[in-house]
Amino acid sequence: MSKQRYSEEQARIIQANPNVKNCSSKSITYSKDFKIKAVKAWLEEGQSPNTIFKQAGLDPSLIGMWKPSGCLKLWRRIYKANGEVGLISENRGKNGGRKPKEKPSTDVEYLQAKVAYLEAENTFLKNLKTKNKT
Repeated sequence: MSKQRYSEEQARIIQANPNVKNCSSKSITYSKDFKIKAVKAWLEEGQSPNTIFKQAGLDPSLIGMWKPSGCLKLWRRIYKANGEVGLISENRGKNGGRKPKEKPSTDVEYLQAKVAYLEAENTFLKNLKTKNKT
């Protein structure tokens, strides 16, 4: 997510564009067709990201100067990995692409690990205390 914030008026202008699926104060969701056309124009025709967005009626000065290149870099990576299907499918909210943290299988294992850690910490502090006395 970018740091760019859109006023209600800016969001309304952006939302009116047919290449935009949704626009909030924090983000823009582009249409699937636009993503595919933009990636193909960039890869096959060599058009610059700003040119692609301007031709689509999305002014970089309104949406953010770095937004076009950032979006196309992300879309290109998805396109190369998964083709058009990757750009069409919605991947947000599916664990963010991260692996879930591994948890100990039971509470007992977790507590045993915690006790072992605390015992090691206590031993270290005792050793440190005795060394400081001499």
